Amino acid sequence: MSLKKSRNGSRIYNKKQLCLYCKRGFIKIERHLKHVHHNKAEVARATAFPKGSRERKLHLRKRGNFTHNVEVLNRGTGTLIPCTQPSTTCEPQNYLHCPYYQGLYTKKVLWRFKPNVVKKPGKTCVQSLCAFGVTPPPGVKTEFTKLSAMILDEVYSAAKSDELIIEYGQHFTRHKYIHQTMRELGRLLIHSKKTTPMKTIEQHVKPANFMLVVESVKNLAGFVVETSTHKCPSLALKIRYSLKKTSELVESCANVLGNSRAAKNARAFQNVWNEFVSPALLRTLQESKWDAPQLLPFTKDVQTLHSYLSEQQQRLYNELSAEASPQTWANLAKVTLTRVILFNRRRSGEVKMPLPAYQSTYPSSDQDDLKEALADLCEHFRRLEIKGKRGRKVPVRLTPEMQQSLDMLVSQRQECAVPTENIHLFARPSAVSSYRVSNCLRYFASTCGDTHFNKLRKQTATLSQILNLSNTELDQVAYFLGHDIRVHRQFYRLPEGTLQLAKISKVLVALEQGCLVEFKGKSLDDIDIGPEGTAC
Repeated sequence: MSLKKSRNGSRIYNKKQLCLYCKRGFIKIERHLKHVHHNKAEVARATAFPKGSRERKLHLRKRGNFTHNVEVLNRGTGTLIPCTQPSTTCEPQNYLHCPYYQGLYTKKVLWRFKPNVVKKPGKTCVQSLCAFGVTPPPGVKTEFTKLSAMILDEVYSAAKSDELIIEYGQHFTRHKYIHQTMRELGRLLIHSKKTTPMKTIEQHVKPANFMLVVESVKNLAGFVVETSTHKCPSLALKIRYSLKKTSELVESCANVLGNSRAAKNARAFQNVWNEFVSPALLRTLQESKWDAPQLLPFTKDVQTLHSYLSEQQQRLYNELSAEASPQTWANLAKVTLTRVILFNRRRSGEVKMPLPAYQSTYPSSDQDDLKEALADLCEHFRRLEIKGKRGRKVPVRLTPEMQQSLDMLVSQRQECAVPTENIHLFARPSAVSSYRVSNCLRYFASTCGDTHFNKLRKQTATLSQILNLSNTELDQVAYFLGHDIRVHRQFYRLPEGTLQLAKISKVLVALEQGCLVEFKGKSLDDIDIGPEGTAC
């Protein structure tokens, strides 16, 4: 881009504005448009504003410059036209387009223009808004939104400039975590450029560069030679998986193009890379979990949160019944979503149900085969079936208060600015996405003064041990939580240390006192050991 000062420090008046129609630059762009393109409707609309006004500049100057700048950025060569010429040479990645006025500004000054633009729903970070406003490069479609959701830093620039990372994002764009995976590949690319001859991700999946890739991944994960451990072992495992998928993508593209040599190299890399599971890497992960404390929420804290959510739900329901408001609708949706999760102990992704799934449900019809008490409960609750982990159907029970709030939310969607194309039950007003359960639960938990609400499902499985359930009843609990009974027993029960301390210690005390024969035929729960360690 051109500078506004010469070498001796004097001002240079050579800035040209690009014409939207001629595709050429003019110093007096307003005069050119009035004399040459006066018959254009947009020029006539712009000249209707007072001379020197802000609206006139927006129509006449910035649209042509924006089109030119996008072409230069996509092409990689040319001269950018910023709204303010810099005094010193600047890098193009330090500039972003305003998403509303389309002017090109430096990242450092974008915050000054935020109060002047019309507030839009969604992201509030200025640079993220500007990133979404940029036209994607040729051939980049859906996956560009994943790039736009990233932090605009060196990793973003590296991921954006690598064709294979872009292709990887397009191939796996259906996954919510893909932009984080693209950032991990971008970090690997930056590190490899500094320490190895490799300059692209495609060079990382060549068998000849295998040892260079291994060293680069180890250094990025913080490998310590003295102790043979990694500071961040999970990062190495994630990159290992991503490079495996990348090599498979390269092989597929090579087979389509008939490039047998590239396909052979990709297959050879996969055969070697699949063996890259360092024992030190897995050992570091396992050892980090040995002494990690497992904090479960207290029952009293859960009761406090239930009471708080119930009060908020009733208050917001009354407010929404009296007056339709998008803000009240959003707050009621978040409270109801949190109550459904807290009551059913569901996974966060499972309750992101579509609106038709709720509207097409019907009350349970199997009361005839149940006892009278259970039949009353079936009439009291409403049962939904949603898609769980591994495609399982998992049940969701709704109390009358939840049903009342959900019916209100469904009936007030149009009045509260929820788009018709938003298919989510817990939708965001003026958006096509839904609320995240983790954010809602974290907010309400912190409001109640407790932050340990991230293991509610484990708490349910742990407390169910107190009930001395039979195998059939345990199967029902596991089915309700949406996992296999083996997973329930191995991962969701009381920690192994707690079991050994509470039950196995009884056997050791009885052996020590020589009275184990007295407990013949008894289970561990039937053995009674006194507080002083004496068998009673």
